[in-house]
Amino acid sequence: MTTYEKHHCWSLLLRLFHWMFALSIVCLITTGFYINSPWTNTMIEGSSAWPMAYMRYIHFFAAYTFSSAVMIRFFLYLFGNKQERIWDILPITPRNIKNLFKTLMLYSYLSDKHDDRLGHNILAGSMYLITFFAALFMILSGFYMLYPEVSFRPEWGAEFLPEVSFWQGLGVKLFGSQQWARFLHHCMMWWFMMFAIIHVYFVIWNDIKSPEGLISSIFTGVKFKQKA
Repeated sequence: MTTYEKHHCWSLLLRLFHWMFALSIVCLITTGFYINSPWTNTMIEGSSAWPMAYMRYIHFFAAYTFSSAVMIRFFLYLFGNKQERIWDILPITPRNIKNLFKTLMLYSYLSDKHDDRLGHNILAGSMYLITFFAALFMILSGFYMLYPEVSFRPEWGAEFLPEVSFWQGLGVKLFGSQQWARFLHHCMMWWFMMFAIIHVYFVIWNDIKSPEGLISSIFTGVKFKQKA
């Protein structure tokens, strides 16, 4: 009879990040579609309903939650536990490179060998890292559209330097016009939609193929490993 032992895997902070990130993405995509192309009768905009105003408010609130979640993940990439740090998911060590190829073979149904690993497999971890950078792109483009007029004065030499519009200056350098930022922001949204679908599929697939408690671990922080 196969026996398993419990191992603490995910910290409370990582689990908080996961649900903040996931729920904010759902809100952002739903309200983003509405903002881009309202499906209600625009005649009610002149009434006390103001659906666009409420959708924008929810979108902005979710955006701040999304940004906070990304900041938490950045912190954990540097200072989290062993499974949460960035070095554990990068394909730069022989062990990680081996895990990457084993995972690709497993997901392609070319092999049944499962590389037992407490944290993320390297393929999943690499996709999460790409999504992290995509999230930074969304934050920069989003705040550029939200605050093009926000400005600041440097602490030193403020009397000699003109007032600089921070988000406008940064946004113009990175994206050009606000219309381009809006277009790229909308295009990048599709990455998160595809990522969410693929992520849920593989999480369920892994939970069926390997009894390590992958789904429950994001609630409890605990995974199971076969006892040696």
